[in-house]
Amino acid sequence: MRWLQSTYDWMLRLAGHPRADAWLLGISASEAIFFPVPPDVMLIPMGLAQPRRIWRLAAWCTLASVAGGLIGYLLGYWGSAALAEWLEASAWQAAYQRAQTLFAEHGVWVLLLAGFTPIPFKIFTITSGLLLLPVHLFIVASMVGRGARFFLLAALLAAGGEQLAERIRPILSKLGWLIIGLAVLLVIGIWLLR
Repeated sequence: MRWLQSTYDWMLRLAGHPRADAWLLGISASEAIFFPVPPDVMLIPMGLAQPRRIWRLAAWCTLASVAGGLIGYLLGYWGSAALAEWLEASAWQAAYQRAQTLFAEHGVWVLLLAGFTPIPFKIFTITSGLLLLPVHLFIVASMVGRGARFFLLAALLAAGGEQLAERIRPILSKLGWLIIGLAVLLVIGIWLLR
């Protein structure tokens, strides 16, 4: 997980950049599509450096993440026809239909939790489009889930300050392995539902 710590250090340097706000918006949006590191890593040092702006920064992170998530949604949506054809000819058709049913029944709740958890949001944005979750539900659930995450972080920073930020870097590798473990458990859970 050394690459994760290198990326973390790079983002900390960006937090002090004169155009840090633009970097934060770009990272928040791209993380919902393809970028591997969440914007929290940049939001934390920016919030510590500018405590009066932490709530505004959390709002910008939320809006940019939802905008990026909408792009991920559209990528899944536009790719759904091609994937549906492939799935009809593969052994995955039944699993896809089950996943589609689960997402149709619990999609909003899945997105609410996904926006708040450390599981990469891009997985859920693209899957939402792929499974044709109604776009208005996607936007509302993403706003609530991502907003809850970033505003909770803002509240923690306002309450915990620099002491909290110093504790993050040493556990970053463990957090990376935890995310990988959760992804594996998710795959196993989906496989068992088949």
